[in-house]
Amino acid sequence: MTIGRFGLRRRSYDFPPYRPPSESNSLLLRVTRGCPWNRCTFCSMYKSTKFEVRDLEEIRSDIELAKELYGDQVKTVFIGDSNSLVTKTEMLIQVLNFLYSVFPDIERVTSYGRAKTLVRKPIEDLMRIHQAGLTRLHVGLETGDRELLREIEKGATPEEMVEGGIKAKKAGFEYSLYILLGIGSEDRWEQHAKGSAEVLNQIDPHFIRVRTFIPQTNSPLYDALMEGRFRLTSPETILKETKLLLEELQVNSHFLSDHVSNLLPLHGKLPEEKEGMIQMIEDALTRFREDGELKEEMESRRHLTNL
Repeated sequence: MTIGRFGLRRRSYDFPPYRPPSESNSLLLRVTRGCPWNRCTFCSMYKSTKFEVRDLEEIRSDIELAKELYGDQVKTVFIGDSNSLVTKTEMLIQVLNFLYSVFPDIERVTSYGRAKTLVRKPIEDLMRIHQAGLTRLHVGLETGDRELLREIEKGATPEEMVEGGIKAKKAGFEYSLYILLGIGSEDRWEQHAKGSAEVLNQIDPHFIRVRTFIPQTNSPLYDALMEGRFRLTSPETILKETKLLLEELQVNSHFLSDHVSNLLPLHGKLPEEKEGMIQMIEDALTRFREDGELKEEMESRRHLTNL
C-alpha cells in the first residue's frame, strides 16, 4: 500500500521514509518532515532533514493522489514523520477530516508521538485530535531508567513518560510503547529492565514493542562504540534482560517482538501468556549455551546494518 514502494512519484508525492513494522500495509501520509527533537544518541534517522510542517494544500494533494492510485483499498494510514502532534491542533484536525472524507472506510490512523509533546499538549486538544480520527500513537520509551534516559538524550524523565502515556490513554488513543533492548550496554541491563518495567506498569499501555539496539552509522552511540566508550550487549544478556523485563511487568498489554533486530519471536498477551514467553526465553538461553550454530546466528544479528 505504501506510496513510493513501486516508484509511484507522480505529482511529487512526499511519503515518510520511516514507519513502524506494524504499518507495513498502511498508506503513508507525510504531515511533517524530520524530527523536532532529533537529539537521541542511538538514532540515525532524520539527521539530514530539517524539521518542518508541510503545507496543508500539499498534504491534501497527496491524499487525493493516493485516492487515484488505490481507490477504496486503503484501510489503515500512518502519519509521518516523527511526531505529528507538534503541529497545530486545528491543522492536524483539518488533515484528518480531509483524509476521512476521501477515505471514509479507514479503520485505523496512527502516528509517531513523543511523551514530552503529550505532556505539553492540552488534554482537550488531544481528545479533539482523537475524535477527529487519529486512533493510535507509537511512542519511544526506550528505557524507564532515569540515568539511561538522560544519557541517551531522550529529553524526558520517567515521570514525564508516565504522565504523557496516561494522558494519551485518557484522551482515547491506543498507546504503543517501544523498549530498546540492550541500550544499557553489558553493564546496566538489570537497571534498564527494572526501570522500564516500573514505567510500563504505571502506564499500562495497549502495546509493548521491543527492539534490540543495533548501532547505526550517523549516530553518537555508534561513534561511542567505535571509540570503545560503549560496550555492545551480548545476545545472552539481551535474553536475560528480556526475561527480567517480562518478570517485572504487571500490565494488561500485548507484548510484541516484531522487528528483524530481535532474537526471539515473542508475542503474547500479558499477563495471560507471560509464563509461556518466559519459558521460551529460558529454552533459548539453554540452547544458546549448548548450540554453537544458534550462538553464531544470534551474534550475527547484533551487527545488522539495514533495519
